[in-house]
Amino acid sequence: MEHLEHILLLLAVAITVVVAFQRVHVPTSLGYLLVGVILGPYTLGPTVTMPELETLAEFGVVFLMFTIGLNFSLPQLQMLRHQVLGPGTGQVALTTLLVGIIVWLAGLPAASAFLFGAVFAQSSTTIIASLLNEQGEENAQHGRLGLAMSVFQDVTAVPFLVIIPVLGVSVTAEILAGTLVWALMKAFFAMVVVFFAGRWLLHPLFHFISLRRSLEMFTLAVLMVALLSAWTTNSLGLSLAFGGFLAGMMLGETEFRHQVESSIRPFRDVLLGLFFIGIGMRFDPAAIIPNWYWIILCALLILASKTLIVYAMVRRIGVDTQVAWRSGLLLSVGGEFGLALVAIALDSTVIDTQQGQIAITSVLLSMVGGAVLIRFNGAISSRLVGVPHPESSALPELPETPAKMVVIGGYGRVGHTIAVLLQSSGIPCVSFDTDPQRVAQGKADGVPVLYGDISDPELLSAIHVERASLVVITVDHSSTAFRAISYLGRTCPQVPVIARARDLKTSTLLLEAGAVHAYPETIEASLRLGATALKILQVPAEDIDGVIQGVRDWGYKPVL
Repeated sequence: MEHLEHILLLLAVAITVVVAFQRVHVPTSLGYLLVGVILGPYTLGPTVTMPELETLAEFGVVFLMFTIGLNFSLPQLQMLRHQVLGPGTGQVALTTLLVGIIVWLAGLPAASAFLFGAVFAQSSTTIIASLLNEQGEENAQHGRLGLAMSVFQDVTAVPFLVIIPVLGVSVTAEILAGTLVWALMKAFFAMVVVFFAGRWLLHPLFHFISLRRSLEMFTLAVLMVALLSAWTTNSLGLSLAFGGFLAGMMLGETEFRHQVESSIRPFRDVLLGLFFIGIGMRFDPAAIIPNWYWIILCALLILASKTLIVYAMVRRIGVDTQVAWRSGLLLSVGGEFGLALVAIALDSTVIDTQQGQIAITSVLLSMVGGAVLIRFNGAISSRLVGVPHPESSALPELPETPAKMVVIGGYGRVGHTIAVLLQSSGIPCVSFDTDPQRVAQGKADGVPVLYGDISDPELLSAIHVERASLVVITVDHSSTAFRAISYLGRTCPQVPVIARARDLKTSTLLLEAGAVHAYPETIEASLRLGATALKILQVPAEDIDGVIQGVRDWGYKPVL
């Protein structure tokens, strides 16, 4: 256990820094970067040196791209093509081109200039989302548009995963062109292989595994598929992360998507944290002084180029001038994925160490400056447009859905009945069940039923259950219902929960756990039978309803 001391030191510093960053609402990715700087070889104090750390950290990007692929399956990309495909692709392409030309004119080689353009084109979805949420702008038009374009940047970054490693091995323009064409052909071949494997193998595989009702086996299968796809693309001379994206995209089309995401999230978060720690260890604070002017110029280039390009792209699709400026200011911030591209470029010798230090520091500085621009985006845009800025934004919001989503845990006879009632009333709902046969039955019924355990905190987090208007728990096992209700009560008490219980004792436990209502089905069936008897005996309907409600209000005890 020669590395045990280093592991303990790494964990202690990481926990301390990340907890501190969370308390002041700073993205944890920046906290991990600081951990790397503290424990890196360029600062005073202890240094963590583990070759295995870099190997593990590389899989953080694999699982990050796997998660992105889950959220951008082929049907979803088809749906988004009119909203953000044009502006999103245009922003990344134009920023890469503009920055690349400027840096090339400044004296950098073409390959390095292209890398700087690709890195500077990325924006931090984490910073944008957290600041919009704090400022209450996540549902404003500029907030939704900016966040959608930011997320879509992650997809448009996939070609960079193919191109950048190639740039480090090419010498002449002819060899570069031939190598790039060959790399793109291999990427297309990998997409075809993964596509058909996903259609013919992945769905039957996960259907078979889900029948075993073992979360452990399901998680192992997810890890195997993600790593197998990464190994396939790596064997073809492409990046591991590209394979992770392809696997996620194929699984994103299945009903297992949310459970897959919840299973992979703990591995992704830990390994991605290690990746950012590794990035921080590459950062040399001493490199700031001799290169300070280049760092400042590059940071300003990141902020200005993306603001102007996004403004132009958004205006081109007919959006209001002030909304366009606010969208541009949101996307001006540098991105964590840009740091990932820098790491790939350094490992592929596309850029040297000095250029890498300039790129990393510029992106970090743009994250700080971009956060300030996001914080005051309303006031800045008002100055640019020449209109007064109100305290609260009066900009039009994108239309909301008629009703918020209802989440149903379990699609047995009770869950099916509730889903039918909700759909008949025009209320959107989604059900989760761990029985693949029930999931298939839901699809046959025309009801959105997905595979997943409603008591899994990672699943509930992945589906953003805090946005639901109601959660209905109808599962057979009371322990599952209790875990789900307890978690919901702790994390999102504003969401009402009603539950089905087998008997009065279970109903009492679920109510104590936080359910608004928990109906014992055996007693409820007796009440309905009793109500029918009273109706036959010609007792007035209002008296029947009063008696039944009285029994419920008194904990199903006789009302004397």
